[in-house]
Amino acid sequence: MATASDLWTYRTESGLADSALRRDISGFGVEALDGSIGKIDEATYEVSSSYAVVDTGPWIFGKKVMLPAGVIDRVDLNDEKVYVHRTKDEIKNAPEFVEDDYREAGYRERLGGYYGPGGSGYRDW
Repeated sequence: MATASDLWTYRTESGLADSALRRDISGFGVEALDGSIGKIDEATYEVSSSYAVVDTGPWIFGKKVMLPAGVIDRVDLNDEKVYVHRTKDEIKNAPEFVEDDYREAGYRERLGGYYGPGGSGYRDW
């Protein structure tokens, strides 16, 4: 079972947890459990606070969404795709991405409350 502290850390299975194996995933396509949601615009690798920002393109009218690193299931380097363990609706209903606030602790807390244990966007492995 995932914990709140796991939410901002890449899963070992993703291939992004080990800094020696890590690769820039900017531009990779993003696949939810039920289909494509866009492309990675930015990804960070900060200890216990990593995330990916996804440009959704036309899927939700050009908006961006921020995904905590812990929702990334795996990365396919050959196909340049990132697979997340959430549905499109779970991602679409997350707290709105605000360009000026997404690096702030308050936004991360709201997002963590949504995707973390007990949140409406929570999905255990």
